[in-house]
Amino acid sequence: MILEGNYVRYVICYDIQDDKRRTRLAKMLDGYGDRAQFSVFEAALDQRLFDIMVNKARAIINPDEDRVTIYRICAACAKLRTTMGRSEGEPLPGEEIVFIA
Repeated sequence: MILEGNYVRYVICYDIQDDKRRTRLAKMLDGYGDRAQFSVFEAALDQRLFDIMVNKARAIINPDEDRVTIYRICAACAKLRTTMGRSEGEPLPGEEIVFIA
């Protein structure tokens, strides 16, 4: 499935000191995208969902101790992604085939 509308791809990385905050952030991000690595998520979001996700992340983290970095990935760059290992060949977030029964 190809994304339609004004969706943008993001890579969200974090370094959270506290186990509880780290778990809360990971669970929250899991609702917006797919885990690429332990502290890295990929998501395809429209502006409304992006704003909601950022606000939820701000409410979870301690800005004096934690860091969350979000990279916007253009469509052309996403197509040029190189993946090696277990996730090689998996679709990017938003390109998954979804079956609804």
